[in-house]
Amino acid sequence: MLGIIALCDRGQMDLLSSEALLYEGSQSTIPIRFEHTMAVLIKAKETISISDNDKSRAEEFISLGIKPLDALHLDLAEKGNADFFCTCDDVILRNAKRVVDLSVKVMNPVDLVQEVEK
Repeated sequence: MLGIIALCDRGQMDLLSSEALLYEGSQSTIPIRFEHTMAVLIKAKETISISDNDKSRAEEFISLGIKPLDALHLDLAEKGNADFFCTCDDVILRNAKRVVDLSVKVMNPVDLVQEVEK
């Protein structure tokens, strides 16, 4: 994660946030985790809002076995025209491969840093 923050700080990539990320971050009961999440998300260039139109695309993802909040994260990444969706969650990494027309590349942080630094 620190590598991604460094890339953002150097202007090599922009970070997007979303209402779903803010919601998920606010659910943390561990104060230091909440503070770290908010400190990262405040660096975002843009925060993508949730609209009624997002529900149909998220439902497509859910029909492929992706959990509802993860489906919303992927949908909002597409809506924000993100090139990459970064996650440490192996389940999302695996399940995102089921979406043949996904417009965002889902990667773990190490692979993402290596990709951007090419």
